[in-house]
Amino acid sequence: MLDHGWQVVVVCSDGIEIAGLRAQGYCIKTIPLARSINPLLATRSLIQLTYFLRQHSFDVLHVHTPVAALIGRIAGWLSGVPLVVYTAHGFYFHDLMPAWKRAFFLSLERFAGCFTDLLFCQSAEDAATAIQEGICTKRQVVAIGNGVDPQRFKPGSTSCIDRTRFELGIPKDAFVVGLIGRQVREKGIAEFLEAMVLLAKRYTHLWVLLIGERLASDHDKGVWASLVSAQAALGHRLLALGSREDIPPLLAAMDLFCLPSWREGMPRTIIEAMMMAKPVVATNIRGVREEVVPGQTGILVPVRSPHALASAVESILINPGLGISLGQAGRGRALNLYDERNVVTIQINRIIKEMLSRRSSHNSPHV
Repeated sequence: MLDHGWQVVVVCSDGIEIAGLRAQGYCIKTIPLARSINPLLATRSLIQLTYFLRQHSFDVLHVHTPVAALIGRIAGWLSGVPLVVYTAHGFYFHDLMPAWKRAFFLSLERFAGCFTDLLFCQSAEDAATAIQEGICTKRQVVAIGNGVDPQRFKPGSTSCIDRTRFELGIPKDAFVVGLIGRQVREKGIAEFLEAMVLLAKRYTHLWVLLIGERLASDHDKGVWASLVSAQAALGHRLLALGSREDIPPLLAAMDLFCLPSWREGMPRTIIEAMMMAKPVVATNIRGVREEVVPGQTGILVPVRSPHALASAVESILINPGLGISLGQAGRGRALNLYDERNVVTIQINRIIKEMLSRRSSHNSPHV
């Protein structure tokens, strides 16, 4: 957006990344935004954010993530921001939730929809759901897709793969299965680890990469117990690397990528794996089934089914040629559909500017 002449201010909670981002030239205002729906914390955030927005003449407020988006849209309405945009990176409610819980979170989305001028959904299925469930009208909803940088995510050479594996202590002839994501139950971590333990008993060349951090706000003790149990069973063949910046070479070192999530928007990790020509085994959920074509670029399995997950992984483990062909088809699909420049430049910037031009006479957009 800066490259296209926007003045941009980012508002988010404080964290370890902020100083580095500011050093790169980004204007960032830190306001505490809790990840949980705590009425007291939400009210504090709402007051501070509303006060901040009223101090500035913003033309557009663009909100992300469920809780921050809910608070932000109300603050935008209270502050009189002309255009409020929400990018839904996957709705929090999903079909596997208890009915009362799904109804509660759906009601919050409908309420917040009253303060939304434009709703970007990353998956077409989410866009259809938003209209069907009455979150926003058809005129307000746009399916924008998702994407990554194809210049950063390119298949590595054999020497690069061997070097990464050597640095991690993984043998050249190992079959490496990886998962990238926050270490929480809804990412399917427990099912993934259970499936890997089942397979590791029969395939001694199976190695497992688990990449991603466990945020203090997640409070997910179940994941820790699953990890301890899997580590005891897999030993040195399970590498839990935590948060990493070197995702492309780590993906290159994998033979197969897994994401057995319970819910997603349109996960970038799967697109990254496809760009790296890796076959994908993932759950048959919204967003994911829009990215993965069963039998062509990967395999889809039921949610919370470690045995089905193990069977799908095994089918590629025993037939490496299948994995290679799925991965190559996946890269072709990713290059065709998931280049981030098409999403950001062609879709987001153009649509926001067009809507803003109809609502405002400002020449210098400020978001």
